[in-house]
Amino acid sequence: MHSDAAPAVRSRTVTEGPTPSAPTWDPQQYLRHAGHRTRPFVDLLARIPDLPTQAPRIADLGCGPGNVTALLADRWSKARITGYDLSREMLERAAEEHAGPTPGGGSLDFRHADIASWLPEEPYDLIVSNAALQWVPSHPGSFAAWINGLRPGGTFAFQIPGNFQAPSHSLLAALCDTPRWRPRLAGLGARYIHLLEPGEYLARLTELGCAVEVWETTYYQMLTGPDPVLDWVKGTALRPVLTALGEDQEAVSDFLLQYRDLLRGAYPPGPRGTVFPFRRVFAIARKEN
Repeated sequence: MHSDAAPAVRSRTVTEGPTPSAPTWDPQQYLRHAGHRTRPFVDLLARIPDLPTQAPRIADLGCGPGNVTALLADRWSKARITGYDLSREMLERAAEEHAGPTPGGGSLDFRHADIASWLPEEPYDLIVSNAALQWVPSHPGSFAAWINGLRPGGTFAFQIPGNFQAPSHSLLAALCDTPRWRPRLAGLGARYIHLLEPGEYLARLTELGCAVEVWETTYYQMLTGPDPVLDWVKGTALRPVLTALGEDQEAVSDFLLQYRDLLRGAYPPGPRGTVFPFRRVFAIARKEN
């Protein structure tokens, strides 16, 4: 993780398929908690400053099923917006439900790309990422190139989960490292040690000559239904594990039962649901004119 001098804006060819370690995504499962998952992006969006052009060019890195990408068009109705993602499943859902012209005369489209290697191919007014950079160990090393790809006065903004020391993740990591699961799942529950603390993001982005705002928020979410924390992580943190176990349904069932029992102890239900604290880290970096 380092912030080298920014190269010139240029394009890069992306890989045309996921790497073997890339998790398989389930848009329907992910969207089961769409309200809670969308809220941090709405909070981020509200604090992004005005963009330098009336019809801005916007990139959404790790757009997923496109539901939050569409919110960008609500604020910048004339924008030409492209969502980038590695998951074919997510992109198909996004294109089906959100692609096309926008009411203000802009457009919304979706493209396959690995954001670990994505570089701006033209000047952008806004590069934004919602709950995706935690999957990219090298992401701080891309900050210089992404900011270099902004117009003067443009903005780079992101939010990522900051709850990787929480029981939902520490229990998953410990279970993956037990003798039963280690041969197949070693390391899959502890993939986020590359994430920086808020102060480190502030320092790195400031060093790149930006006006920077960084903050964190812990959302205390009330999840409902049977084993709601398990249902939540099935859409995110569990994806690498489920991908690794593949079609071995017996192993999937055994793992989920063990993990479910651990989560029940860590997140006991109350009379109106299960409280699930969820820390998020936000950053907005505006390129100086």
